[in-house]
Amino acid sequence: MTALLRRFPHDRSGTVLIAFAVALPILLGAVSAAVEYSRLLYRKAQLQSAADAGALAGATLLKLANSDDASVTSITRQTIEGQARTPVDRSSRITAEVGTPRSSVSTVVEETVPSLMGKLLSLPSTTLIVRATAQLVGSVRLCLLALDPSAKGAFDLEKRAQVTAEGCSLYSNSTSPSGILGKDSATARALSICSAGGFDGSKALFTPAPVTDCAPIGDPLKDRPLPSPDVNCVILSPYANPTGKRPPPGPINMVTGNVTLDPGTYCGGLRVTDNASVSLRPGTYVMKDGPLIVDKRASLSGQGVGFFFTGDRGGMLLDKDTTISLTAPTSGVMAGLLMAEQRTVLDPIPVPIDLVVTPPPPPPPGGGKAMREYRIISDNARTMLGTIYLPAGRLIIDSSRPVADQSAYTVIVARQINLYEGPNLHLNANYGATSVPVPDGVGPKSGTASLRS
Repeated sequence: MTALLRRFPHDRSGTVLIAFAVALPILLGAVSAAVEYSRLLYRKAQLQSAADAGALAGATLLKLANSDDASVTSITRQTIEGQARTPVDRSSRITAEVGTPRSSVSTVVEETVPSLMGKLLSLPSTTLIVRATAQLVGSVRLCLLALDPSAKGAFDLEKRAQVTAEGCSLYSNSTSPSGILGKDSATARALSICSAGGFDGSKALFTPAPVTDCAPIGDPLKDRPLPSPDVNCVILSPYANPTGKRPPPGPINMVTGNVTLDPGTYCGGLRVTDNASVSLRPGTYVMKDGPLIVDKRASLSGQGVGFFFTGDRGGMLLDKDTTISLTAPTSGVMAGLLMAEQRTVLDPIPVPIDLVVTPPPPPPPGGGKAMREYRIISDNARTMLGTIYLPAGRLIIDSSRPVADQSAYTVIVARQINLYEGPNLHLNANYGATSVPVPDGVGPKSGTASLRS
């Protein structure tokens, strides 16, 4: 200080010394205030960006079928916390609410920031407050929902499995830390990915990264009326099996020729095999107490058809060297439903091993209660247009080529969904490209999120 003062001329009364002693704190205070102000502005911009992202994330969830206010506000807060990264020496408060009607999400973020120079500025801390609101316009889609509430890998991708759903959203209700499971080189691309539990996929590539700890959403089709089996069973004519081969054990219908089948109740299920080519007339095909099997280079096609599975022996196998092309009905009880099943099952029995040469699938990653099994292994199942609804079933996709990629849209709601080997499951969302309706509760719902000034 003495050396500094020597640079200033002063008289014996010390006038300059007094003036400098007064000016120095003022100068330091001004500089400190400028630094503090810039620091607060920068932090406020960070908080505003986090609040905007949170409001948009919450509004995006509003677009999903059956989303409730708790799940929307939870995702809003979680997104803000993840982006804001409030330091441990600060206190923060995040509030979020869904507007009335349910077309907007608003949030307020408050953070108390301690001053770096609190004593000098007589300001120990400052509370920053930012707000954001996201509004809905347009449309979005829910295209995959795993209903199991607790299983590990309720939605599971392994090896080279892929899901391409860039125009719609993927959701798992499982609260397991591995509710969504990605192994090996599995990939998933979607509009959004959400897990009620956690995500386990250090080597997999999911884009965007799944949001975790989402509130579970209810079965969107739980109140949807489903068909009832007819008391009269379909009895296939002899031309359905021109080779004269005896059907396999059990009351299962077998087709080995080129035929056209009618809708009805197929007691014991239906098997299309030995290069058979089956065309289905429009209507509902009930597989009562037996599976639907297509194997040994056979083909199955039909427009305006829906399959309904009942009983403990229900299930499906679309085997490797087969051709599948199916489109859901446009009207009637199965309108928009390509496949559906009885909502309860007591003691499900897998497709009998003696009927097919394909080995059984791996067990589900998380075990759990027994389920009917629906396996798509076909390397030529490119048209599967409609909604697949299997609330008591396990959907297994294990082909090596694209599945459903030539469908205008495909929606899957199942208890568990497992993909193995190298399939690329396409869940398109081109609803306007088909007359097949989307069942209420899935598919499009009003609202594309945008920030409101």
